[in-house]
Amino acid sequence: MTLIAGEAEVAAVMAELVGRRAVFHSEADFQHAFAWTLHSLRPSVQVRLEVRQAGGEHVDLLCFGSQGRTAIEFKYFTARWDGTDPATGERFRLREHAADDLARRNFVFDVARLEGLCAADPSLTNGFAIMLTNHQPLWAPPRHSRLTRDQHFRIHDGRTLTGTLRWGTEGRYYANNERNLTGKYTLAWNDYTRLDGANGQFRWLAVGVRLPR
Repeated sequence: MTLIAGEAEVAAVMAELVGRRAVFHSEADFQHAFAWTLHSLRPSVQVRLEVRQAGGEHVDLLCFGSQGRTAIEFKYFTARWDGTDPATGERFRLREHAADDLARRNFVFDVARLEGLCAADPSLTNGFAIMLTNHQPLWAPPRHSRLTRDQHFRIHDGRTLTGTLRWGTEGRYYANNERNLTGKYTLAWNDYTRLDGANGQFRWLAVGVRLPR
């Protein structure tokens, strides 16, 4: 398994994180908590949030040490949930994010972007796109065969992402959303936690990007 900065597995960080924080207020909150946990598990790995890259883009988290450098992009997409984090006793009222098709698109955009960053920067060892969500339609296979504009961008469990991904339906494709993936990524969702109430199940997905040198 590809490691963060050559030292830490994503699964190990997530397993430690859930004992500290079962739920997050925002994507930025998730990013910060993940970075904090990673550094506490592997103090030799330095972590930097929102690092500017060539061309003006920013990477959510850059991790580096003597064993390598890893860029990480995060997505935190929520369905409505009201409850208390059992790890902290903190009260949460998560809001409903509306467009799950855009959640899929933006996650795939992260994978494509990481491929581009790894190809352009020889100092980068690898990258990860990570999503945490309690929105079941993201990890569950579609229940119908109807064609949708995000059909190439589906990220449910067991799906493989590779090659040219087009946004739209036959004859009505939106070129600006098209992405070409060099790698081949079979998606495997993981359980994070199950909390009381509707939409209390949280799962996470990580796609590791590493291009041959």
